[in-house]
Amino acid sequence: MEKTKSRKLDISFKSDLDIKDLSQNQAKEKDSTKAGGSKGRVWEYIALATIPIVLVFGNSMLVPVLPVMQRELGISKLQSSLIITIFSLAAGLFIPIIGYLSDRYGRKIIIIPALIVYGGGGILAGFGAIWDSYPVIIAARAIQGIAASGTAPIAMALVGDSYKGGEESKALGLIEASNGVGKVLSPIIGSLLVLIVWYASFFAFPVFCALSLVAVIFLIREPKHGQKQDLKPYIQKIGQLFKQKGSWLITSFFAGALGLFILFGVLFYLSNILEDKPYNIDGVVKGLVLAIPLLAMVITSYTTGSIIKKKGTLIRWLINIGLLAMTVSLAATIFFFKNIYVFIGLLTVSSIGTGLLLPCLNTIITGSVQKSERGMITSLYNSLRFLGVAAGPPLFGWLMDQSDRMVFITVSVLSLITLGFVFFLIKPPPKLAE
Repeated sequence: MEKTKSRKLDISFKSDLDIKDLSQNQAKEKDSTKAGGSKGRVWEYIALATIPIVLVFGNSMLVPVLPVMQRELGISKLQSSLIITIFSLAAGLFIPIIGYLSDRYGRKIIIIPALIVYGGGGILAGFGAIWDSYPVIIAARAIQGIAASGTAPIAMALVGDSYKGGEESKALGLIEASNGVGKVLSPIIGSLLVLIVWYASFFAFPVFCALSLVAVIFLIREPKHGQKQDLKPYIQKIGQLFKQKGSWLITSFFAGALGLFILFGVLFYLSNILEDKPYNIDGVVKGLVLAIPLLAMVITSYTTGSIIKKKGTLIRWLINIGLLAMTVSLAATIFFFKNIYVFIGLLTVSSIGTGLLLPCLNTIITGSVQKSERGMITSLYNSLRFLGVAAGPPLFGWLMDQSDRMVFITVSVLSLITLGFVFFLIKPPPKLAE
């Protein structure tokens, strides 16, 4: 009886709001916004944006440093690529575990210690460089990768908890855009820091982590967390979800991983060839060249996140257009990779395609599950994204040893295959659920 009564009261309460007090409620919302609600949201957005930026710095800031690291430590191209790969591999493996813990205990309680450990790993890597110890650097990068699993992937789940409808899509677009901002700034910052000393980037990590840590603690309000879940029924729920939606979820996961595999593979490729003849581009100029396609991606990501809201039809169109742009532009680089201007232009078009793809995937994936399972699903998605990043540099390095054309034949074929799967398997409804 008590439950029945509470449902009646709830219906009556909503009805009173909808019919009698609608204008009064709207006035209160407007007053709240004018009184500083929108300002509070702006600061919250900024705090959320710092988390993926710090995460991206963990890899992208080191990309322009890798050729210098090879010379200073006397290591091979493969060994230098592992500086990126071990970080991303550790993150990819630990993200599902951290995702479950965030679903069980909360988001901020995971993000805060993760940022602290992340910064500490940077200090250890810096001392490893001073000691000329490649193994210490690799161990420190693995520690940073584990910590990274508790940053941006959990922030994505936090956005899904905190915002609804178009506001959620906008916030997820901001997450992806800030991810891109980090990618744009990091090669430039890395190129500047290497002018001081080649390992300066390692010691920069704790500074950025400290700024993000303060922002998270004081500016982000986490919604009240739900009931703690035991592991066995939790895994059963996730398994049931994949039985129902597995075909398009797995396709979405793979498409996101491919986007970042290509992005970081291309960055590694560019970082290695730009310093050689006939380009002879190094230092800050190299960082600026690396930033051009990334800037295109960040602008596209933010714009896409702002317009898609919960429009399923638009999301489907943009995902397919994005992959088509990647496929065509990467295929064209097979013939034009020796012309630096055309080459960078084509890579920029590919990055625009990535900027269309990723925010749309973020929105449909976070909207596919209930709040209680969102941490795990977004973590599995981000795990595969990290594994894509991990695979990029070593595989591109191996393909470069075969031939330059082989690099772009491979990635254009992968993009075309992914486009085919996405076209037939990812068909969101016209209006996604709030």
